[in-house]
Amino acid sequence: MITQEQFQALLSFEPAKQQVLTLYLNTDSGQDSIEAIKLKAKNLLREADCLEDDVQAVETYLNHSFDWKSPGLAIFSSQGGDFFEAYPTAVSFRNRLRITPKPYLKPLGHLLDHYAHYGVILVDKVGARFFAYHLGELQESAGHMGEEIHKLKDGRGSSAIGRRGGSGGASREEENARRNLREAASAAADFFHSHPIRRLFLGGTTENTAQFRDLLPKQMQSCLAGTFAIDMNAGEHAVRTETLQMLQAANAEREKKLVKSLLGAAQASGGTAVLGLDETLQAISNRRVQTLVISDGFRLPGYVDYSSGFVVANLAKSPLSDRELTAVDDVIDSAFTLSLNQGAHVEVIRDDPDLDSAGKIGALLRF
Repeated sequence: MITQEQFQALLSFEPAKQQVLTLYLNTDSGQDSIEAIKLKAKNLLREADCLEDDVQAVETYLNHSFDWKSPGLAIFSSQGGDFFEAYPTAVSFRNRLRITPKPYLKPLGHLLDHYAHYGVILVDKVGARFFAYHLGELQESAGHMGEEIHKLKDGRGSSAIGRRGGSGGASREEENARRNLREAASAAADFFHSHPIRRLFLGGTTENTAQFRDLLPKQMQSCLAGTFAIDMNAGEHAVRTETLQMLQAANAEREKKLVKSLLGAAQASGGTAVLGLDETLQAISNRRVQTLVISDGFRLPGYVDYSSGFVVANLAKSPLSDRELTAVDDVIDSAFTLSLNQGAHVEVIRDDPDLDSAGKIGALLRF
């Protein structure tokens, strides 16, 4: 699993005059056989015949070092394999190869942005289970068990005293359940106090999750991203699979809202957003970008000066000549890297026709 510090090191890596080979793979051996995945990687690596030693370093890693337990893998190699980093991940990637002046980081940035620090709570009337995840991997789990609830038959035992039909027993059952939920909510707050989360998912029956949600601290309620039906004793793999799917759906909805906000801001007066390639690259060059929004897979050639942070696709709009700039095959990836280095937030959006029709790139501005 990659850390934010390792990501920053990749972001700042300068390979001198040599290119960087970046390979992202879906390594989920439950979908394809290992040999089939290796063959897909080999076919992708044919595009990197100019980096023979780096290709060899990648193939050696896949054949001898990777354990094939993770569904995703990101590899970076440069300088004939002297620089080599591999990051297995619990979330799969779309297969792709890039040969660029710097590591190609958009998919990895998407992973760190969308799958960082989320929590899951399974709850019933007796207790709860807590799971803290980061980048799809379980970091820690715990649980809380309250008082067992014993149902009494109508009109039987002390539950019938003073009430017809045994409603006193039912009342005590309900009170025990409420007390258990309150104690479980308190235990959840203690557990997640040491595991800060950005999103929270609740699992259980509709009744239990609704009651439990209202007992959580306001800060945890604000993180709630969804509820789902699941048995309290479900295995961790089932919990992780279900919540990853929900996380993807929640992220897709959030991305739609972001694009809508971007388009609205760009159309409104006041200059708080820009759309289209030239205006967005100009905003990056002027260090005005707060949030950069890019369509996944968008690539175009262009020019960049990493030292000044200047980036341009159309030389007619550049105050610098092509001799003063570095030509790059993917100016969008350069824009991604420069924006992160400037402290901007970057969103890579999949399959949004509204963003595609608006030029596939835009930015919300700081000023």
